[in-house]
Amino acid sequence: MRPRGFRLLKGALDGAAQERLRSAIEAVVRSAPFFTPRMPRTGTPCSVRMTNCGPLGWVTDQEGGYRYQARHPETGRPWPPMPRQLLELWEEISAFGAPPEACLVNYYGPGARLGSHRDADEDEARAPVVSVSLGDDAVFHIGGLERRDPKQRLILQSGDVVVLGGAARLAYHGVDRILPGTSDLLPEGGRINLTLRRVAPWAALR
Repeated sequence: MRPRGFRLLKGALDGAAQERLRSAIEAVVRSAPFFTPRMPRTGTPCSVRMTNCGPLGWVTDQEGGYRYQARHPETGRPWPPMPRQLLELWEEISAFGAPPEACLVNYYGPGARLGSHRDADEDEARAPVVSVSLGDDAVFHIGGLERRDPKQRLILQSGDVVVLGGAARLAYHGVDRILPGTSDLLPEGGRINLTLRRVAPWAALR
């Protein structure tokens, strides 16, 4: 059973919308190149490459661990603005009155995966997490509030949107594997995942 507050919006972005968003993300990457994050403590490189857009970006490395910061860790430049298309999507489906502050852009090449985890680094847990898939299909799992809880596996396709809100906001989830060759949206193949989050508390809800 999926946790309450989990929504999968199949085909939320049609082909034309996916192409527009891909072009916008290509511009983001030209300004803020992909880098390889590393795990806290061990410094083990992650299999995904990442960048960010918006006022804040999520990063991780051996020295500083998981955190949000306003600048690219390698170039030192501020993150580029979030594409308007993503802001409009958030307004449409988040049911939250404040805009997102961070968009994590993860690129999954062959063999990349993302272990089971919770999005728990944000101070505003009342806002949902909104995730957009572009490119190759992914085997995604969603569990409960404990790592040991049973997991359900779903196929996320290009144009699908996942919303983690309510009780699902802190549910464990991850990407088991990518299914290469299932989409021709990205010229280089693979998958891009865009994760929109509100980081700081929104005072209007107090």
